Amino acid sequence: MGRKLLAGGPTPAGEALSHYHSAVEGDPKNYLTYYKRATIYLAMGKFRSALPDLSKAIELKPDFLAARLQRGSILLKQGNTEQAKQDFEAVLQSDPSHKEAQSQLARLTELEVSMQEARAAYQRTDYAGAIRILERAVEISPWAPEAKELRAECHLLLGDYGKAILDLKPTTKLRADNRAAFLKLSQLYYGLGEHEEALAQVRECLKLDQDDKACFAHYKQVKKLSKQLESAEEHVQAQRYEEAIDKYKAAMKTESQVEVYIIRAKARICHCLSKAPRHTRVSQPVEDYQEAKEFDGENEEVKEGLERAQKLLKQSKKRDYYKILGIRRNANKQEIIKAYRKLAQQWHPDNFQSEDEKKEAEKKFIDIAAAKEVLTDPDMRQKFDSGEDPLDPENQQGGGGHPHQWPFEFNPFGSGNFHFKFHFN
Repeated sequence: MGRKLLAGGPTPAGEALSHYHSAVEGDPKNYLTYYKRATIYLAMGKFRSALPDLSKAIELKPDFLAARLQRGSILLKQGNTEQAKQDFEAVLQSDPSHKEAQSQLARLTELEVSMQEARAAYQRTDYAGAIRILERAVEISPWAPEAKELRAECHLLLGDYGKAILDLKPTTKLRADNRAAFLKLSQLYYGLGEHEEALAQVRECLKLDQDDKACFAHYKQVKKLSKQLESAEEHVQAQRYEEAIDKYKAAMKTESQVEVYIIRAKARICHCLSKAPRHTRVSQPVEDYQEAKEFDGENEEVKEGLERAQKLLKQSKKRDYYKILGIRRNANKQEIIKAYRKLAQQWHPDNFQSEDEKKEAEKKFIDIAAAKEVLTDPDMRQKFDSGEDPLDPENQQGGGGHPHQWPFEFNPFGSGNFHFKFHFN
């Protein structure tokens, strides 16, 4: 029966590798031990670790053809055709009929021709043709960064960001210090609207060199935009829609060139406008609703919001009853009456001596009384919050009238808790 491995214990390959480590230390002149350890590394997918052992085996025994063939094959997959050719030719020099060496040398020649043809196609802007040629080059040398980088550039020039990313990602591991690939990946993800992944890639670039100017400049831009978008979403989740809209507008200023972010921000602004409570929706500028309507013309809540905002814009040029009483738009009835009483006492015309002061006080007092009348009546207040002044003669049937005439049989100097005396000379 085979030995049962315990969970978390060493794997067979790990045990074999440990064995050959000890063997190499015990007999550093044994070429076969190095070769066997290299085969373990290859079985584990660690081709970089295998190369030094194969080279050591060849150094100890130059006519060790198996090691030369294995090293040549790894070098070919890495795209190192010059050194790979030396190994294959050395094998053929010892054994001219060696089939594997002949086959590998033919593949090497095919790779060199493919790369030459691909570069020529790229130079004449035949990017699709270059991509087709590079398919074979990548198949022959899957660990070569040059073929993948050139194909990624072709995909990029053809506008296929997704395929460019698929080719670039492996190259970050195929080169020891590939900051250029990390930066390019970050820029590609950023262009696709994936700012979080863009941030992750540019951080990898800065890990290699925190003083890299190009990476740091891009990092600052991505970080700022990411922070604004994250903050906006937090406001949305907390139903703070006005604050969210402000953040999305700030994000559009931070990134005004990449369309995907502008479209996304406008979509989220549209969402916020449709979800915001009525008393906050009416305070949004007409321009916000117009942009939202252009983005989503079928959204009924946005259409309704635009109508209210337009009414509010018109209303803003007239009396603002909340402003007159100095209260919040969501003030309750008790707060409204309290503010009214305080201002009514302050602006009572009898408190003033000169005719000009009395006339000014009378106008203010009438506005104060009108504000109290509208805001303490639920139906009238709802109309006002929707952008319509229920005391505006233009909104009354028949039109006409005077701004200080009182519909609904309203008289600020009639019944109530206050008894005012007016002396008109």
